[in-house]
Amino acid sequence: MTVGDQPLSKIVILISGSGSNLQSFIDACSTGIVDGKIMAVISNRPGVKGLDRASAADIPNIVIDHRAFQSREEFDQHLAEVITSFTPDLVVLAGFMRILTDGFVNQFIGKLINIHPSLLPAYPGLNTHQRAIEAGDSTAGATVHFVTSELDGGPAILQAAVPILPKDTAVDLAARVLIVEHEIYPVVAQWYCQGRVVMDQGKVFHDGAAVGESGLLFSSESEH
Repeated sequence: MTVGDQPLSKIVILISGSGSNLQSFIDACSTGIVDGKIMAVISNRPGVKGLDRASAADIPNIVIDHRAFQSREEFDQHLAEVITSFTPDLVVLAGFMRILTDGFVNQFIGKLINIHPSLLPAYPGLNTHQRAIEAGDSTAGATVHFVTSELDGGPAILQAAVPILPKDTAVDLAARVLIVEHEIYPVVAQWYCQGRVVMDQGKVFHDGAAVGESGLLFSSESEH
């Protein structure tokens, strides 16, 4: 499990649904775009399509149903124990629809990343596309960020923007944003696997240089 003389980074991916971003990671790891191996896929919901995607790629997949636990803390503690058993270098939230406790986040701080369907810090939380349309924004997009205890408030790493067209519905815009999500999330994972992006004292550094509040802006050059 090496690339060149370097071992592949071990990745655990958390999902709650269809797993389209998971698929982008499966594809990127299998083609060498990401120098990583997906050790496990964990879902808090049984029967979702993302589990089928993992099975099709021969990736161990686990259901930890949050409804089986008395509290969020108990669920997060068990989830953390299962994740830790795979000794991951990187933990990826790919449509994982749970608000994580501070205890969980702090256990994986600096190696826990998420993608959010807006140009953070604009529109944290839900219904991002409708909110952007109603605000009259000309652009929307997605942000990959490190996860901290502040919901959708961790420091941004990489953003991609898409235009909001005059007749866009939230569904139209979501589909366009999802395309760029699938592009930028594996790029950030590869940077992480290569040691090119880190979080230090709450700030992001890329190739040793501090990154601004909104992160880097994706372009074809962003991949290099």
